[in-house]
Amino acid sequence: MSRADPSLNHAVQTLYEDHHSWLCGWLRNKLGCVEHAADLAQDTFIRVLTQRKAAELREPRAYLSTVARSLMIDMFRRRALEQAYLETLAARPEPVEVSPESRLLIIETLLEIDRLLDGLGGRTREVFLMAQLDGLSYVEIARRLDISLTTVKKHAVRALTHCLLLAEE
Repeated sequence: MSRADPSLNHAVQTLYEDHHSWLCGWLRNKLGCVEHAADLAQDTFIRVLTQRKAAELREPRAYLSTVARSLMIDMFRRRALEQAYLETLAARPEPVEVSPESRLLIIETLLEIDRLLDGLGGRTREVFLMAQLDGLSYVEIARRLDISLTTVKKHAVRALTHCLLLAEE
């Protein structure tokens, strides 16, 4: 509100005095909460102040209810978003504390797998890891590595044979 425009100051003051109680009641009926209604009523009048249209209003209650309804929708959207965020956080698994013994066992297992795969050629190892770890199809592996599907299948057979022979030992 500008001090240089006394007519706007007077229009806002009159609008507030004439309609604030009505707007609070209207919002209270919609929201079922006195505090939220009071907050939204204040936000509505702040919006009226920033738009500087108070002196032009022909139907002040219709205008105020339209602005308040828009602010109420924003509030409900914000609450829904916050609730979805909190539910997502709550659904996340709790961090697992791994004991030093388990950590050592995991590291030893990974090193053993690495040693077993080390006997494979570079391309055969890459095909095997893309299929087993990344879950890619042979067609997708062929496309990514720019090799034929037949070549991918040969590397896969070689890798699986290598693993089976090592498992028998």
